[in-house]
Amino acid sequence: MNENYDGEILDKEMMQMLQDAFCGADHVYAVCMGQTKEAVTKAYGSEEDWKFIREQLGTKGYEDFWHSLLGDGIENVLEQTTDCPYAKVCGLAIRLSDKTKAVWIVIGFLREKMQADDEIPAGIMTTTEEHYYKSLELLDTISRQYFSAKLGELMLMKEFRKSRDSERIMETELKRSLTMTNIVRMLESEESFIVTVEEILKETCGYLSLTDAELIRKNKEDDTLEIICTYENSKDTESKRIKKEKIGAAEDCPYFTGKPYMISSDTVLKAAFKQFFAKEAIQAAIYLPIEVNGHTEMYLSFCERSEKRNWSMDEIKFVNDVKRIIQSVLTKRIAQNSLASSYASLDAILENVGCGIYVWDPKENKILYANQSFHEFFPTEEKEEELMRILKGGCAYTEYYVPDSSRWFDVRSSKIQWVDGRTVVLYTIYEVTDKKLYQQKVERQANNDFLTGLYNRMRCEHDLQHFIKQTKEIGGQGALLYIDLDDFKHINDGLGHQYGDVLLQAVSHNLQRIPGIESTCYRMGGDEFIIIVTHSQYNMLKNILEEIRGIFMKPWFLKGRDYYCTMSMGVVCFPMDGDRVDELIRKADIAMYQAKKTGKNRIEYYDETIESTSIKRLDLENKMRSATLDACKEFTVFFQPIVGVDGECQGAEALIRWKSEGMGLISPTEFIPLAEYLGLIHPIGDFVLEEACRHLKYWNDMGHPDYQVNVNLSVVQLLQNDIVDKIKKVVEENRIIPHNLVLEVTEGLAVNDMTRMKQILAEIKQLGVRVALDDFGTGYSSLNHIREMPLDIIKIDRCFIIDIGKDEFSESFVKMVAELAATIGVIVCVEGVETKEQYEALSKMRIQQIQGFYYDRPMQAELFEEKYV
Repeated sequence: MNENYDGEILDKEMMQMLQDAFCGADHVYAVCMGQTKEAVTKAYGSEEDWKFIREQLGTKGYEDFWHSLLGDGIENVLEQTTDCPYAKVCGLAIRLSDKTKAVWIVIGFLREKMQADDEIPAGIMTTTEEHYYKSLELLDTISRQYFSAKLGELMLMKEFRKSRDSERIMETELKRSLTMTNIVRMLESEESFIVTVEEILKETCGYLSLTDAELIRKNKEDDTLEIICTYENSKDTESKRIKKEKIGAAEDCPYFTGKPYMISSDTVLKAAFKQFFAKEAIQAAIYLPIEVNGHTEMYLSFCERSEKRNWSMDEIKFVNDVKRIIQSVLTKRIAQNSLASSYASLDAILENVGCGIYVWDPKENKILYANQSFHEFFPTEEKEEELMRILKGGCAYTEYYVPDSSRWFDVRSSKIQWVDGRTVVLYTIYEVTDKKLYQQKVERQANNDFLTGLYNRMRCEHDLQHFIKQTKEIGGQGALLYIDLDDFKHINDGLGHQYGDVLLQAVSHNLQRIPGIESTCYRMGGDEFIIIVTHSQYNMLKNILEEIRGIFMKPWFLKGRDYYCTMSMGVVCFPMDGDRVDELIRKADIAMYQAKKTGKNRIEYYDETIESTSIKRLDLENKMRSATLDACKEFTVFFQPIVGVDGECQGAEALIRWKSEGMGLISPTEFIPLAEYLGLIHPIGDFVLEEACRHLKYWNDMGHPDYQVNVNLSVVQLLQNDIVDKIKKVVEENRIIPHNLVLEVTEGLAVNDMTRMKQILAEIKQLGVRVALDDFGTGYSSLNHIREMPLDIIKIDRCFIIDIGKDEFSESFVKMVAELAATIGVIVCVEGVETKEQYEALSKMRIQQIQGFYYDRPMQAELFEEKYV
């Protein structure tokens, strides 16, 4: 159930009616308590009755249940022992979707337990023990039915609200589409340049509800600025004339630098901008340069003066599209209506308007233009032809549904004059799938490993916690077996990953066939497995170990031959060796590691003497846990510049650094693998992503709209079920341009999990975020994976650069990757460039980006911004 309904689903009036009817009929006393310990209902009975109850039981007799039952444990009924021999007190937790919604405290006075000398006030209700428990069961059933019905009602209300919100979004999209269509028509306007631009500014201000917009030009003679086009929502034309006369020197205008500025009300301003905004009474503004013959001669100014405003990504994209159109109009006039020049400018605009564009000549029944977005929407000729049959029916607006991909589109048409003067039909196509589909996304499978079918790590931890508790309650023993395949990497490298996958599947199948552990086998990742021997099967532990050992005594038939692959195992018993999930897994891992160290193909039981060799690791683990719990304050994000082959900075890679208060500076190669093992990479990774996006927003706003920031994602982070939602949330909260965020993944992610990785990376790219393959050439993936994976950038590892220009293999490898990348339209970035000789050798190849000490080392954000921003 959605957590947002917790406050709505508990109807106090209805709960009071339920309680009064129940207590009156069953002669018991009850009160309902909510999640914050407050009483949801008024306790049933008179003040005299409850005075007698408190005398017999005390407040502890029922309030303790709130603490015991509020959690999400297994028990939903608890009984409280009291000093009153004839009193019965039970707590009943009402849960839906494993969440406690209310706790009933039910008190009964049992007639068969009363003695002749017990003094019972008149009016006190009594019952029998049998009737008391039946009443408790009835209350549980009625409460659950009530909550289920209430939940259904609230879900229907949510769907209604969602539908209403979607209609508003569709209206906004329609308004934007119509506005952009009107602005695009200005490309063929026969009016003067000033009149045409003023009409465009009017449309823009109307759509975005802006205070004013201006086109400002610099006079070369006296280096002053003047407004040549303007539009204001105010009808006071006199104020416009006075305003034009007050435009001063270019040096007094902080934004006339040739760079774009997108300044929201919450942007941290430098002194010059702060003074300028105060003087002009500006709350937020966007300034975009207009070039004439390659030089910035004009600026577009969009201002909001009446109220605070933070620019959204859609608004910034819209005004940039407007800027391109005005630039195109200006270029067209300068080129004296050159058809070739106009078409090139129009093509640049239509490729970046954010919707599908299709231009059709009805007289010749000929397609004149279709942009890349259109081809992405309809990748097959059959779907394109089907859509065209619908479009040519003459409707100005239609909706189109693609069943194969379950996608919806809004399609609008209008007649315009094409660049060569002919009358054509312009179709604009927007995807509106999210507005047409109201059902929630189906939750991904969370419990099973995709390759082997075994339970995964998350399910293992959940089950182990349950078995530990169960074993402690009955006073028994259980065992945890941690298995790691010996030299599994040799199978992968020698035969290929597909045969490594076959081996993992065969091992899993054989483990599940062993009696006693059929349903308690888990794959923890890679070639690691855990088996839980429960208390009921603990007497079979010796046989189970022998069965497992026997599995690995036989060869595995792979690729037409027999191959031997042994295993090392660590065994830990619970609760003797520990009663916490993380503690037991850690100790089993230590025992397994000891088996590896002592020759492999062995079984080692956990011994405290083994752990003495892991003191440093445990100390590092504790320090890391403390550091992550303290909001990652000991961690710092450094930035290393990423430079184009022309020497211009294009952005930076975000790199985590940890200076522990107790252990000093710790190398990332030491603490990052441990963080992944412990699951602490999630808060650390979230911290790096948030910091990187925060700085990226500042760089983009302050004159570098194309700067990118690269953030590394580990395999543990990438395989989170909510990783795409996390990235989307950070992008939206920081209001960054998604294209400027690059997420780096390593080749090792391709091992055994290519299908899932491609799916996750494809969802990330749908957000507009770019993906880079890091450390290429050092991992497991083949060249074929480059073609399969949805990549934007390939980063060649530094080991291939050290001897570049001297070693023929290194040089040939880099050239081969560069040629391959160029063929599939992927950027190549080379890491580890440290010398001038390496740079000169690379500059002759088809390399786009360079990173390394030759330009700069990783540095703190302040120093990076001082040097490059």
